[in-house]
Amino acid sequence: MAASAIFILDLKGKVLICRNYMGNVDISEIDNFMPIMMKREEDADLSPVVIHGSTHYLWIKHSNLYLVAITKRNTNAALVYSFLYKLVEVFIEYFKSLEEESIRDNFVTVYELMEEVMDFGFPQTTDSKILLE
Repeated sequence: MAASAIFILDLKGKVLICRNYMGNVDISEIDNFMPIMMKREEDADLSPVVIHGSTHYLWIKHSNLYLVAITKRNTNAALVYSFLYKLVEVFIEYFKSLEEESIRDNFVTVYELMEEVMDFGFPQTTDSKILLE
């Protein structure tokens, strides 16, 4: 089991792109992420995995974006983080830089890529050369 949903957020926590792969997570769950992050940042208690109730948020920050994977089940965190970093690489190969502006300008391509790189929560093809074909 990997990720139930992937979100790309701006620095304020506004959802730029989301893809719910399994349908077992309510999309509104992401609304809890930024308040938790702000509180933890104030307390100097940042961790790569944030747990709120039964929801696990696995996140990375790249430039002015947060990439957040959500799951309700026990998942392989190393697989999820490997996928998130690979997703950043793929986007950079396509758009030359990964920023809020590049996501907004290419949101159709971003959705198509997110559809190709993961299937029902499991990573699939993440090689950008294969995806470019």
